[in-house]
Amino acid sequence: MTGRKKASNATEQPRKDAPTYLAPALEKGIDIIELLTTAPQGLTISDIAQKLDRSISELFRVVVVLARRGWLAKDDGDRYRVAYHLLDVAHRATLAQELLHVAMPHMHILATDIRQSCHLVVPVEDHGLIVARQENPGAAGFALRVGTHIDLVASCSGRVLLAFMDDDARREALGSRRSPPTAELAAVKRHGRARMESRRLAGVLDLGCPVFGFDGRIVAALTVPYLTPIDQRDHPSLEESHNRIEQTAQRISRELGWAGGTGV
Repeated sequence: MTGRKKASNATEQPRKDAPTYLAPALEKGIDIIELLTTAPQGLTISDIAQKLDRSISELFRVVVVLARRGWLAKDDGDRYRVAYHLLDVAHRATLAQELLHVAMPHMHILATDIRQSCHLVVPVEDHGLIVARQENPGAAGFALRVGTHIDLVASCSGRVLLAFMDDDARREALGSRRSPPTAELAAVKRHGRARMESRRLAGVLDLGCPVFGFDGRIVAALTVPYLTPIDQRDHPSLEESHNRIEQTAQRISRELGWAGGTGV
């Protein structure tokens, strides 16, 4: 009597160590980057294919895309190396985590001290991005959401960021847009702070100060959308509030390794 063979365990159950999701192109890209980190002299596509035991046709498009996106650099000998973009991304990711870890306790103290909300804006390509905020602990206040994009030209935070960027970074951030007047940016840099009426809401005066990294380059703007209280008893004045914002920004900067001065 012949019967159907019982299916083997291998076909009944997936291997426990088998990956649940597959992304072949992504895995090839990671393999290529990891390989090139061990080859500072660079490798041709043929070399890469040989070392990864894959065909050139499998890897060609992946390598071309990585180069186009700035992750790889190609020299005159058709050798590919890991580009500085990888280091830049890793640096910014680490810096962002450290920035929030350092800044949040100081922002909490500032908001409680001056009874105003505050937020932290970092430069991202052609705009600013709110990465942290601390709301006013009182009954009423105004705060922008984390993740909000900020116009570099039309905002207080943007003016602070632009004023302390080096020339190349400023040109790249502005692109084809017209820069704020040079005299205004020079004044922000000279005084170490910016003050301007909000372009979002009437009656809000934005107060901003720079936060610097260990290398003296600006990494963020600490900004308060200042609301003037009707009853100003027990509230710091506008000038006192701005002084405390500046002091807070300097404390954050020092914890990030800033030793004074700027890198531009």
